[in-house]
Amino acid sequence: MVKRIGGMRRKTRYKFRKEVRSRGKVSITRYFQSFNSGDRVYLGLESSVHKGMYHPRFIGKSGTVKGMRGKCYEVAINDLGKEKVLIIHPVHLRKIEGG
Repeated sequence: MVKRIGGMRRKTRYKFRKEVRSRGKVSITRYFQSFNSGDRVYLGLESSVHKGMYHPRFIGKSGTVKGMRGKCYEVAINDLGKEKVLIIHPVHLRKIEGG
């Protein structure tokens, strides 16, 4: 039987790298931002915060907030015709204005 090598962060060296001017401490307002059910959000990963991080294959997707689970949000996204629900910390989300 073949054993899978590597974990969730495999082959993500350049995908998780921050731009030079965005390095440093994470903004508190971004860390504690709140969303309502039905809000459209963009999944932009904050690589310095590991709590509530989703799988790297979903970077750049957008979805709809379904509700809360603890301090994180349940976000429904469309992945090749299937609806998937991800549990994401608010630091990894950005609200889509007018959407």
